[in-house]
Amino acid sequence: MRGLTAVVMAAGEGSRLRPLTERWAKPILPVDGRPVLATLLRELEWAGFDEVTVVTGHLAEQVERHVGDGSAFGLRARFVRQPEPLGSADAVLRAVESGATPPLLVTGADTVFGSGDLARAAEGWDGSSAAGALGIRRGGREEQTPVRIDGHKVVEIGGQDRAHTAAPLWILGEKLVEALREVPGPPFEIARAVGEAIATGGEILALQLGPTRDLTRPADVVRQNFAYLWGEDR
Repeated sequence: MRGLTAVVMAAGEGSRLRPLTERWAKPILPVDGRPVLATLLRELEWAGFDEVTVVTGHLAEQVERHVGDGSAFGLRARFVRQPEPLGSADAVLRAVESGATPPLLVTGADTVFGSGDLARAAEGWDGSSAAGALGIRRGGREEQTPVRIDGHKVVEIGGQDRAHTAAPLWILGEKLVEALREVPGPPFEIARAVGEAIATGGEILALQLGPTRDLTRPADVVRQNFAYLWGEDR
């Protein structure tokens, strides 16, 4: 897909979703009755990807069994494990060390993106010489990281302006991937490398996304599968 390599981070413990994640891996919990990871993989295939590296950790066997060889989703899937929850940058570097080649399109495995958003994000990157890119939502929940943008560029991660928040979608060029090796931690986080790139004059594209559907707390699992209990329509 336009030279991009897909990496899905599916290793997290999902501590805020306990007790559900004591028994089930977070990526296989459902939204609209379908595992989040299944929906994500189908969106990647629709966006033109034919291969994906899935980083597993907590309850890895559940995730790996669900994905299999990827053929059920029109993809070739390979796995690399993250033995300890050392953060998103560590997860990406493990994918790179297993053979994933930058530039990378990196996503979390606990979010359902709007239909076609991953394809549009990849198209937004096509031909870019930027250091990387970050998925951006309008507004967002309290626990989501604010992002300040100027036109099509990210100019700050964090701060007080909550007009936009970061989505768990990054595109990382080769230099930005190498910068992941220098971030402080643990945990070692992608956002630290992206923030440093911005501070030193690097260009980070703002990839505008539609609303996302996220599993953060146990109540989210009920809301995202039984919306009528809240009087919501899907």
